[in-house]
Amino acid sequence: MKKVIILPLLLVGIELMADIKAGEKVYKENCAICHTINGGSALGPDLNIVSYTRHAQEIEAYAKDPYSLAEAFGYSANAMPTLPLEDKQFKDVADYISSLQPFKKWMIKKK
Repeated sequence: MKKVIILPLLLVGIELMADIKAGEKVYKENCAICHTINGGSALGPDLNIVSYTRHAQEIEAYAKDPYSLAEAFGYSANAMPTLPLEDKQFKDVADYISSLQPFKKWMIKKK
């Protein structure tokens, strides 16, 4: 019985890892030129910080339409281009960016 339960969980874990790996590939091909991870000098914000402060759905929405969401996200200007990606690629890269920080700003308990 344990094998029956473990196998589906393992398959789901492999699928999630595949999406994150696909997202890392999208990042390297489309985002790394302007965004660093874990510090460095770049035009766009470090994605480690983005991962800490944003939900994956927000990251995906912004990546799809940065011009209309720049002000709502607190940016005074937008230099990010609209990327020619498929919906799955946007989701994969957002999941990858979100995976960079296991602890998020909204997880902090308020006293």
